[in-house]
Amino acid sequence: MSHATMNSTPTSQNGMTLEPTPELLEELAEASARLETATPEEIIAWGAERFGSGLTMATAFGPEGCLILSILSRVAPETYVFNLDTGYQFQATLDLRDRIAEKYGLEVEMLRPELSVPEYEAAHDGPLYVSNPNQCCFDRKIKVLHRGLAGRTAWMSGIRRDQSADRAQAAIVGWDKKFNLVKISPLANSTKQEVWGRIVKEEVPYNPMHDQGYPSIGCWPCTRAVIDGETDERAGRWSGTGKTECGLHSIDQQEGSGI
Repeated sequence: MSHATMNSTPTSQNGMTLEPTPELLEELAEASARLETATPEEIIAWGAERFGSGLTMATAFGPEGCLILSILSRVAPETYVFNLDTGYQFQATLDLRDRIAEKYGLEVEMLRPELSVPEYEAAHDGPLYVSNPNQCCFDRKIKVLHRGLAGRTAWMSGIRRDQSADRAQAAIVGWDKKFNLVKISPLANSTKQEVWGRIVKEEVPYNPMHDQGYPSIGCWPCTRAVIDGETDERAGRWSGTGKTECGLHSIDQQEGSGI
């Protein structure tokens, strides 16, 4: 997969900078309503046609992301895709990147924070995920995401509305106030069963930890397997802290909030 050169100013397919004008917001609302009953393939194809090289995707290699990558390989293989490599990812997640590349020919770029894990922990007198997980997410995910989105006008996510209260409000297409570009969620109206049905049927590579009680997988210090009786598939993330989101998809738009 070829990666388009990233510019400092977000531009649309025709080189125009995108701003959340009333006209653009109306266009996005109309597109979102029209695509509400579309297939993920149709939504992704629309995004690739509308935004061209301005379209990108950040993936954590969750089941939804893997399904989208399998579709991208057929519909828009030139799309720039990246992973927020915090330095705390499970080895199984890193290995999955290689399996995806081998099957689909998609090279997912690993974007890393400026400081390595040892440097970061030394600067904060120990692991910050213990004392301040919000700040850890902000430094090692949100800041890196801003870098990955530089020069882009639209990004795709693998969120589903049935995953959490924050995500229940997700539009198929909308303006992302936090990152100042268009956000496209091809699987927003898909269910967990529908996603996994396609993964099994189409033999999409996925993280084997999902078969070991980990429905949602993030960084290893802040992820555990769910236990019997837990119905929230994100119950194993930041367990016991009251934290449910890293900040990439939270609805609170204040800088750094909700992470």
